[in-house]
Amino acid sequence: MILLRWFITTLAIFALPFFVQGITVSSILTAVLVAACLVFLNMVVKPIVTLLTLPLNIMTLGLFSIIVNGAFFWFVAKIIQGFTVANFTAAIIGALVISIINWIISHFIHD
Repeated sequence: MILLRWFITTLAIFALPFFVQGITVSSILTAVLVAACLVFLNMVVKPIVTLLTLPLNIMTLGLFSIIVNGAFFWFVAKIIQGFTVANFTAAIIGALVISIINWIISHFIHD
């Protein structure tokens, strides 16, 4: 099931430039690497960052987590060649689209 989620996320990242202006993905291999990095960040780093930013999340009623997701998306664009994000707004929109797709996937695929 994890491989299926990774595959769907990879396809979503590869298709993202068609829907979000300011994001480019050079190849399907780049999309695979981006998906792997995002999965790693979301599994390992995000729980720690969420705990550290808990007061901000409470004050903003959880909306600060969108900024955190955008920052992770922006960070991955900085470390992987072939995946570029023009500005932070594009990073937030791209992260939001990927989050929505992952949310939809989680309703159909149960681990």
